[in-house]
Amino acid sequence: MASVRISVPYGHAELHGQVPEASFLGTFLPQEEEAADDEQQLLRQALEHPIGTARLRELARPGQKVAIVTSDLTRPCPSHKLLPSVLAELNAAGVPDADITVIVALGLHRAQTPAELEELLGAEVCRRVRVLNHDPEQVVRLGMTSRGTPVEFFRPLVEADLRVCLGNLEFHYFAGFSGGAKALLPGCASRATVNANHALMVQPGAVAGKLEGNPVRADLEEGAAMLGGDFILNVVVDGHHRITGAVAGHVDQAHRQGCELVAQRGSVPIPQLAEVVVVSAGGYPKDINMYQAQKALDNAMHAVRPGGVIIWVAECVEGLGGKTFESWLREAGQPDRVLEKIQREFVLGGHKAAAIAAVLKRAAVYLVSGLEEGVLAGSGLVPFVDLDEALKAALDQIGPQARVLSLPYGGSVLPVVAA
Repeated sequence: MASVRISVPYGHAELHGQVPEASFLGTFLPQEEEAADDEQQLLRQALEHPIGTARLRELARPGQKVAIVTSDLTRPCPSHKLLPSVLAELNAAGVPDADITVIVALGLHRAQTPAELEELLGAEVCRRVRVLNHDPEQVVRLGMTSRGTPVEFFRPLVEADLRVCLGNLEFHYFAGFSGGAKALLPGCASRATVNANHALMVQPGAVAGKLEGNPVRADLEEGAAMLGGDFILNVVVDGHHRITGAVAGHVDQAHRQGCELVAQRGSVPIPQLAEVVVVSAGGYPKDINMYQAQKALDNAMHAVRPGGVIIWVAECVEGLGGKTFESWLREAGQPDRVLEKIQREFVLGGHKAAAIAAVLKRAAVYLVSGLEEGVLAGSGLVPFVDLDEALKAALDQIGPQARVLSLPYGGSVLPVVAA
């Protein structure tokens, strides 16, 4: 029987598998845009033509203390490419490097090591300006949102005179999209703030690709507005982390235009739902741990038939990604129990296990990873170390009528059945 060879990212490498040609619906990728020959020129163009606000060099003033917020290593934001252009704008405004602080927005992730900060920001930037990991314990309370979220931000960010937010734009499974004000909340907020905002994920409208009517996005933007983000630079990157689009300017207006780029690129039409969906998080750093790789699994749910199989490919070199998540994951094999529990009391970390439980109510999940088998006990996930073995098992389970499709960059696409 003729077969098709499929390839999907896995850490810093790729995994390959064979699918019967007659069963294969295709490989579905983000709508590729050409990366700029000169990425810095693309960034300069965005900075020179900001959306909804003046140019950064016109907003900044000598004597101001400026905070630049950027993502940690769990995000594919190419901070080392963005920062030189932003620093040039600030220097042109008369703001010296000594008055600039780069804050790495951790949310509730672990702090970055000095070596990781150099990898993330570039050695030259680390030498030029002060660099801080956000600390969710060192915060100032500013108030409460209309949905009851306490608004507490990292003190050095509150004390800055001007706040610039960097980030990458992609679908987010309950905030609609990444980027924009999300760098501030949850990026640089307290544990209480993050927990309260993320608890809204169980409400209607908190789904990928949705901004209007999304309670999580509305809440985080309301909270961020209490602090004020003065300027953003957000980028769209391809599967190789090359910049394909950039927007700059007003924290909300520029963000919305950037989200349109993501929707154009990432909403991919599929001919039909498949019985077997092979999905990769997109390789490193998106599959650095299961906690991060979960976003791809959530997107794959939109492509699989009820009762089908999702083959989830994620190396997870740093393991699961958190003790709370790990403890909740042990119960994900009982989906109804976990979903009832998260609605009764939101727990950060537990929410990711609940999202996995929701997928398990629709389809079986075979996980191809570097995790030890015992780590997945009680999770409902079926472990494999080889993609071909997982494919064979899935096709044996579903039967000869099974149709297969592949999503190599599952964290960056939202499958939509073509009309």
